[in-house]
Amino acid sequence: QVQLVESGGGLVQAGGSLRLSCAASGRTFTSYAMGWFRQAPGKEREFVAAISWSGGNARYADSVKGRFTISRDNAKNTLYLQMNSLKPEDTAVYYCAADYHSGIATMTVSAYDYWGQGTQVTVSS
Repeated sequence: QVQLVESGGGLVQAGGSLRLSCAASGRTFTSYAMGWFRQAPGKEREFVAAISWSGGNARYADSVKGRFTISRDNAKNTLYLQMNSLKPEDTAVYYCAADYHSGIATMTVSAYDYWGQGTQVTVSS
């Protein structure tokens, strides 16, 4: 079993920055790839970014490429998402997720086994 707890969400003006954190516990953090997803009201959950177990490989959605950076600190069992140049369309609940069966960064929602409770990010125009 893996427990994931997100933090760092909030209200920010367009062009601003936020850093999300996801604290993991319960299983060896380095055993699995991690990802960030988001869900806006009335929309399906969508991929944002993913990172391999070692941190050596990352993937991004086209909509956030160049603005967001995913990273992980395996010594602290923590996943991060640095979000810069935020836009109103980035407003959503952001979730971290763990893919325990693969160490490879994947974009597919169904590949992830464990999910956090989510943290709200609101970007005002």
